[in-house]
Amino acid sequence: MPDFIVHVDESDFEYEVLQYSTRVPVVVDFWATWCVPCRVLGPKLEDLAREGDGSFRLAKVNVDENARLAKQYKVRNIPAVKAFVDGHLAGGFSGVLGDEGLRDFIRRLAPAPQDLMYAKGKNLLHLGDYEEAEDAFREFLSVQPDHPDALLGLVRALLFQGEGYEASVLLKNFPASKEYHTAQALKPVAYAFVKIEDETDSRDETLEATFRNAVQLARRGNILAAMDGLLDILRKNRHYRHDQVKDVFVGLLALIGESHPEARAYRKDLSSVLF
Repeated sequence: MPDFIVHVDESDFEYEVLQYSTRVPVVVDFWATWCVPCRVLGPKLEDLAREGDGSFRLAKVNVDENARLAKQYKVRNIPAVKAFVDGHLAGGFSGVLGDEGLRDFIRRLAPAPQDLMYAKGKNLLHLGDYEEAEDAFREFLSVQPDHPDALLGLVRALLFQGEGYEASVLLKNFPASKEYHTAQALKPVAYAFVKIEDETDSRDETLEATFRNAVQLARRGNILAAMDGLLDILRKNRHYRHDQVKDVFVGLLALIGESHPEARAYRKDLSSVLF
């Protein structure tokens, strides 16, 4: 077995588990040969340890041969799993978790490099470093290509940089998920970014010039000024461009997100104009 999957007993638990956990998390699997559920959980843990390739260590303890350890850590039913970090008990469970629950348990102890890249993308997006956020989301998606929140993060990073074409392709094929509604709201923004250079419309030259200017402002990252321009149009014609102006405004609200300090005020402005 590799070094990150080991069998331990009372004689080496202190070194192989407690001291070792100061370097990487150690997951201890308390098991026995007669335990049928252990035969299910054990191989799953070993597969995750191999997949983690050293991001955590799996230590297996036979309770029949190490009764004092089982008593010390209050193991009353098996399989039982205890996790150690920095020499201290950090969590655990008994019984057999489902695959996703087991992955979540391990992920909380030892985030995979791609998970850290996903967190990096989200933080960079929040900080307004859109180009770096785009790179982080792309790296994460190269490992997990169908992750909805990362796809949405990439779309937002692209739109904040005025890149509508790739964003529109990603939105067209967006997977069913809790992020789908937000993705749909962003579609008019991506469409407007792509089409504004090609379209001509002389229905109302003043309103059309204001609309084009607003879209160009949004493409350059001046989202709030763009929303101000769209509100001016809506005050004069609520259904201008067959409601496209309203849809783009709603999309820009989705782009900046509910946490933006101005989001609530702009939502109220939209309500007062439309209703």
